[in-house]
Amino acid sequence: MPATGDGRAPGAGDPPGALTGARDGRARSRTVREERPAPTTVASAPIPHPRGTPAQDSTPAPRPVVVEAAPLKVLVIEDDASDAELIKAAVAGSGASFEIHWAHSLDHAVDLLAPPPPWTRRGRARGTDFGCVLLDLAAPAGQPAGAPGHSRPDHHLTTAGSGESSDGLDGLRELLRRAPQTAVVVLTDAAGAELGAAAVAAGAQDFLIKHETNGPLLARALRYAVERKRADESQRRLVEAELRGQENARLQRHLLPTPLLDGAGLAFTRRYRPGRRRALLGGDFYDAVRTDDGTVHVVIGDVCGHGPDEAALGVALRIAWRTLVFAGLTGEELLTTLQHVLEHERRSDEIFATLCMLVIEPGDTPADGTGAEQARLYLAGHPVPLLLGPDHSPELLPAGQAGPALGLLPCDDCEAAWPAQRLELRPGWRLLLYTDGLVEGRIGAGSRRLGQDGLAELIGDHQAAGLTRGRLVDSAIAEVEELNGGALTDDVAVLLLERNPAPLILG
Repeated sequence: MPATGDGRAPGAGDPPGALTGARDGRARSRTVREERPAPTTVASAPIPHPRGTPAQDSTPAPRPVVVEAAPLKVLVIEDDASDAELIKAAVAGSGASFEIHWAHSLDHAVDLLAPPPPWTRRGRARGTDFGCVLLDLAAPAGQPAGAPGHSRPDHHLTTAGSGESSDGLDGLRELLRRAPQTAVVVLTDAAGAELGAAAVAAGAQDFLIKHETNGPLLARALRYAVERKRADESQRRLVEAELRGQENARLQRHLLPTPLLDGAGLAFTRRYRPGRRRALLGGDFYDAVRTDDGTVHVVIGDVCGHGPDEAALGVALRIAWRTLVFAGLTGEELLTTLQHVLEHERRSDEIFATLCMLVIEPGDTPADGTGAEQARLYLAGHPVPLLLGPDHSPELLPAGQAGPALGLLPCDDCEAAWPAQRLELRPGWRLLLYTDGLVEGRIGAGSRRLGQDGLAELIGDHQAAGLTRGRLVDSAIAEVEELNGGALTDDVAVLLLERNPAPLILG
């Protein structure tokens, strides 16, 4: 999850039939303060502590069940049936557990390796079931050319066919294209050792010289090829994930805003985590700017739903909001215009967005930050911010003037109004703005949600522990996820805005 800031962020179907052969540690606990219910209300249950690993009792642990590993399924591409039988006998004599299937040509093998169409009846062997392919580079692409009754030594494998096929590597490349997830070992004769090395360079996991290969060596080579293929695939996925992560980070830096608060004397900490796995962004958005007259404008919002369409709409609303602010709009006029943007950009009339907007007015506040500041709060169906006091007792701001979410009601509806809630911010104020993904996480296995009151209690405990700024936000998000029993499913955006006379800090 990305975070921005200072982070602290046997039937093979062949003619003769298939050949079958032989987080530990205890979580940090929090002290839950007693709740004193009002005379006419019932106190809600306190937030439970995140549970650690339960203490072991004296009951003996059950014996582990040993599950025998399934045999390795190998497809042998060999033009001579007697050679295929010899390979089966050699592997069986090694004591290893293999299931050998035979394909008399490359074309035949491709048919077996190809996954069945979706309408195929259940029970058919799937190409992806083969763990390894043993390819004789002399095997022809079409019908078998070797004599089925040609004799072979008992203990060593010899070359099948009349010699190395000139298109052996072409056949190998076709095999790798059709079955990219399957390990491949090639067979060649002594004169074709260079061809075997070229096959490894082309993508095979190993090559064997037939008259030098016995059963144990063959069994080892097949197992080794499978493990090497797995390691290669793991390395490839790791490199792809690293490259994708780097590209996603660059893209996210362009999609998420850079707050424009020069000269505001504010500390601004932000965290963003999309709820969808591997997503760049969710439908949540935020921004903060200071206009030429000294007014600071802050917004945080949430587009309903999940997916790329909602993420794109969130970016559009954020860009539109910043543009409208610099154009001189504010208050209800700005929110009305932003709703028009939403109505034109959304893909369905059911799409809406919640929003919280804070406007901190310029005034004659002393440079040492000893005076109170005036601010206006606008709520459009959004959770109210938390005011973090110096006594570690966060409180929810009043929500009596909240209006509907953007897009729920037409702008000409008398109820589609977003009046301002006047605030007085005392010296040393800190405001926590967030989206509902942070408070809708569950507590334990039941249906109880954390809620805004639970969030206030949680933040207060972390403040009392001495955490501030990025560490405060990160630890709070981590405990919300721990109480939820895992990662939150909804998008989460969190902003912590603080009056700070020191130079601007972006967290």
